[in-house]
Amino acid sequence: MTAIELRNVEKYYGQGIARVHVLSDVNFKAELGKLNLVIGPSGSGKSTFLTIAGGLQQPSEGQVLIDGQEISALSGKQRDRLRLDKIGFVLQSYNLLPYLTVGDQFALVDRMRHGNLSKGELGDLLKDLGIEKLIHKYPGELSGGQNQRVAIARALYTDPQIILADEPTAALDSDRVKVVGQLFSDLAVKHNKAVVVVTHDLRLREFADQVYTIVDGQMAKEERPPGTPA
Repeated sequence: MTAIELRNVEKYYGQGIARVHVLSDVNFKAELGKLNLVIGPSGSGKSTFLTIAGGLQQPSEGQVLIDGQEISALSGKQRDRLRLDKIGFVLQSYNLLPYLTVGDQFALVDRMRHGNLSKGELGDLLKDLGIEKLIHKYPGELSGGQNQRVAIARALYTDPQIILADEPTAALDSDRVKVVGQLFSDLAVKHNKAVVVVTHDLRLREFADQVYTIVDGQMAKEERPPGTPA
């Protein structure tokens, strides 16, 4: 089942001679049960693609469908509800509240939304990410890699149908990259999630079911040779 689809998406910023063509005729599908990797260099349009795929901004042209719904047809409140119920975001900026401990970050989510992971499931997730001992720490007391892992855990805490991650391994060493890559793969395959990761980190390629490349706003789907494992 297709969870996210982009059809002939174009994105421009600016007007007249200052107009920049960021995405050009982008077509993309993410299915439940698959880990999709979108690889490209800095400035290639990866982050713009991800925010459009997640309904955080609108394309200049084209269609975006989330769980079969064209999001341009929804009101602002309906889009907010769709994101809250179906999408977990892992953004480069972490978006952790500096005045809340790691544990309180999850308690805040509980106040906003029901149906999150159980206490035991959250404990297992924190252990998988190696941050179970940081529960009483504030973001300012953590390293960049630790904050990144907390942000990943918070995004997964709502048990979303769709997970969108922007450079989730940028601050991680190779051992943690393997943990996060396997975690995303397991979420897709074992828990039937649609996972989309945009990155320039080629270390994640081995975990992907499908790989797209994006360069100068143009996206292409890589075709695997016959007999190559997904």
